[in-house]
Amino acid sequence: MGDVCPPSAVRWLNTRLRKLVQDPARIFGDYVNPGDTVVDLGCGGGYFTVALADMVGENGRVIAADVQTEMLNITRGFAANKGIVDRITFHKCEPDNIGLAGEKVDFALAFYMVHEVPNRKAFFNQVAALLKPEARLLIIEPTFHVSSPQFELILDEAGSAGLKSVKTVKVLMSRGMLLSG
Repeated sequence: MGDVCPPSAVRWLNTRLRKLVQDPARIFGDYVNPGDTVVDLGCGGGYFTVALADMVGENGRVIAADVQTEMLNITRGFAANKGIVDRITFHKCEPDNIGLAGEKVDFALAFYMVHEVPNRKAFFNQVAALLKPEARLLIIEPTFHVSSPQFELILDEAGSAGLKSVKTVKVLMSRGMLLSG
């Protein structure tokens, strides 16, 4: 459905104006608690990683996962500027392997990235294995890249990995679904 977002796009993504359209507290604040361990899959430039690190607090942890080393470096710099880099673990994935076997998370975020995954069956199986029993996965996809039928296919593929749709999440110019394991 699409190629991986280039690091050059970060200057448009990590802005204060983005909060007007995609406010992390409004989108997933109800699903993240202090002390949680969360994973930001395809963290890009760290916009949501930093917000998640604020939400989990000093006793929580965020795993910033991305296939691009440059995106992880941008995220590290962004988090350092906000003074919360110590709450974040930076993890480089492979295109066909998240590589976090053995980790367990309370919440997983896949924001504007599932359409970029080459093997979604393997991806969803790996995400399902990451989730603690009461954990949730939030998938948000852009309407300008992912049509309604494509989004339904993504949800069907997630369902094949045992993930169940819980509720639709509304985000401007996006399609979103909260799932459970």
